[in-house]
Order: sequence, then structure tokens, then C-alpha cells
Amino acid sequence: MDENYMRLALELAEKARGRTSPNPMVGAVIVKDGQIVGKGYHLKAGTFHAEIHALREAGEKAKGATMYVNLEPCSHFGRTPPCTDAIINAGISRVFVAMEDPNPLVGGRGIKKLAEAGIEVKVGLLEEEAKKLNEIFIKYITTKTPFVLLKMAMTLDGKIASRTGHSKWITGEAAREKVHYLRNYYDAVLVGVNTVFKDNPSLTCRILAGRDPIRIILDSRARTPVEAQVIIQDSAAPTYIVVTDRAPYDRVESLRATKARVIQVPADEQGRVSLKDLMVKLGEMEITGVLVEGGAEVAASFLEAGLVDKMLTFISPKIVGGRTAPGPVGGLGRERVDQAIKLSHLTFGSVGGDFFIEGYVR
Repeated sequence: MDENYMRLALELAEKARGRTSPNPMVGAVIVKDGQIVGKGYHLKAGTFHAEIHALREAGEKAKGATMYVNLEPCSHFGRTPPCTDAIINAGISRVFVAMEDPNPLVGGRGIKKLAEAGIEVKVGLLEEEAKKLNEIFIKYITTKTPFVLLKMAMTLDGKIASRTGHSKWITGEAAREKVHYLRNYYDAVLVGVNTVFKDNPSLTCRILAGRDPIRIILDSRARTPVEAQVIIQDSAAPTYIVVTDRAPYDRVESLRATKARVIQVPADEQGRVSLKDLMVKLGEMEITGVLVEGGAEVAASFLEAGLVDKMLTFISPKIVGGRTAPGPVGGLGRERVDQAIKLSHLTFGSVGGDFFIEGYVR
């Protein structure tokens, strides 16, 4: 039953996916005499935490009850008061915590405070599931840089377009809808300026009740057309054009005159946007997760820079052929097969008429 209650806490936390950044997703369940008397989840940053919602629902029944929460309750003042004080004052007698909070401001202090108040605390129930749920937050809060998911789509013979450059559509409607859900979950979506030239994408989220991600365009020379969809479209989310100090002044000023916002970062050795510097900048902006959808060169740049945490590749059962038809990862590539970037913890599945492979970069 303890696992069942913790699983419910995880399911509650999941309800707010894509809405809590830069905070984690947290759910809480309060049980007394075998009955759920309170439950809740964190809706978004700046609002009450899951524990407070659950305690308010439980009321007086919280006294002597057990709480299940997927992340260690906070013990510090942030955007809201500490949850540990509320738990102690409510008379909770036992707390199950799935995982310690990786936030250095918490890091075991909440658990210690509860224990010092005489509350029995058990840590580690469904810990792996809890870590998986908040993998974006864990990466962000421990490194101050965003979690990066690289998404690719290709045919069965490894092509992202035909030899003429035609690419619509590699995958079917169901796979494309899954990508829109990812845009709904991630803080930002990133592509290179060549994708803007080629496809003129909107990079919005087109699902019911979806949320547009922040749009990030890698554009070292400030070549993005001022009439591009990513700039002129109506969206609550901003578009950031990322340039280097090598970008012509007049082009930069033209972009600044639009609705887009310009970010300048150092150039790398090839004169392109320094991705490592950009990730630090995005972390400072409290962007916790980035969905990289850019073309083959952008994919190669992120992989070679060691910035990809997770990959999702859609494979359509089609054969395009063509020795000059492009593949999903450009760049120079590795000299030997045994030098290949490897993935672990793989997940395989199907969506519509396509397949997908998901895994973590070692």
C-alpha cells in the first residue's frame, strides 16, 4: 500500500508537467487509518507546494497521519514558506519521501528537520521513478544549465530528406503530435537559422490547452528574416535570436526592432554560437529544459559539445535512398565506429505507423 500511495503522489505531480519550471513537479498524499484524507500537487512556481494543498484538504485529519511525497519537503524560504514547518505544525506522524531534494538549499535539511521534530521519515520509496519524473529539474538545479533533449526523425534508411531536400513529412501525424506534447512540456525549443530559411517553422504547440515554448534560434550572423514566422506570429512565448559579436550591427539592430529578443554570446572556434556559453546563459534565465529540433548540423554540434542528455529518434518505415540525401547528424563525425556516442537505458515503442527509440547519452 505504501508503494500505491507514493505512486499516486507521482501521478499527481505529473499533472503539472511543463507548468512548474523552474521548480520540480511534486505531489503529496496524506493517509490516515487506511483512508486518503488529503492530496495535492504543485501547480506552478510561486504558488503553494503540494504538501500545503494536501494539508489544507486534510484539515484536522492530518494529525497522526502519514504523508507520501515524491520529493523532500523544503525547509527554506523561497517563493513560498518552508513546507517542513507546516507538516510539523499539522501533527503529521510519519513521512515517506521518494528522494532527497538535489537543490543545495535543501539537500537533506528538510528530512533532518522533520526527524528532529519527532516525525518518522522513510526515504527512497520509488526513488528511481521519482528521479525519472524530475530529471529536467535535477540536471538544472545541480548544474545551473538546462536538460537537453535532442529530437530527430528519419526514414528506415537513415534519411531526414530526399536528395532534393524535400522533407515533409518524414513521420506521420501521431509522431508529430507527440512532438507538440514535448513542446508543451519543455521550457524552450531550439533550431538553427538554416531551419528557419528552409521551413519557416512556427515552433508553437498545437495541442488543446497547450503552452507555446520559448523559441531559440541559433543565428551567429543575425541572418533571420524579420518576417519569419518565429518572429511575426502571435504567441505568448518570446523568440530569442542568439547571435555572436561577429554579427553585423545593422542586422542585429533590425532584429531588435522586431518582437524578437536578441541574445549575444561568444563565438566558438568555427565562428558559430558557443553552445556551452549559451547553456550557461539559458540557465541564468531559469530555462530548465531545451528541446533541440534543429537540423543535422545543430544535432552534431550539440552531440560533439557533450551537451545532449537524452535523445528521441522517430523512425518511419520508408526508404528514400540517395547517396546525397542527408542523414540526421552532420558534422565531421567519428573516425572509427568504436568511438561512436553510445546511449543507455533505452526505450522502444511505436506511435501511429512510426517507431521511436529513446535513450540517455552516456
